Amino acid sequence: MFLRSLTAAALIVTPAAVMAQDAMRGAPPADAMPLSEIVAGIETDLAAELGYIEDVQWDDDGYYEVEYRTQDNREVEMRVDPVTGDTIAR
Repeated sequence: MFLRSLTAAALIVTPAAVMAQDAMRGAPPADAMPLSEIVAGIETDLAAELGYIEDVQWDDDGYYEVEYRTQDNREVEMRVDPVTGDTIAR
């Protein structure tokens, strides 16, 4: 009876641990800058050409993907390091 309970508990805990690991990969690192600071930096750096920021998403490869429109309505995508806020070359 004890062995059955132990096996059942292992089957419940194992998927939860795997899901927790997957969630950690899908999030910025602990030492990442706040997203609001990253967006403010982009707005400051691109002030002359920025129309508006259209979308910001976290990429599981370890960077923010930022899509914005220029004042002449061109769509631009950039990758941003979450720790430094610097643009990452493609």
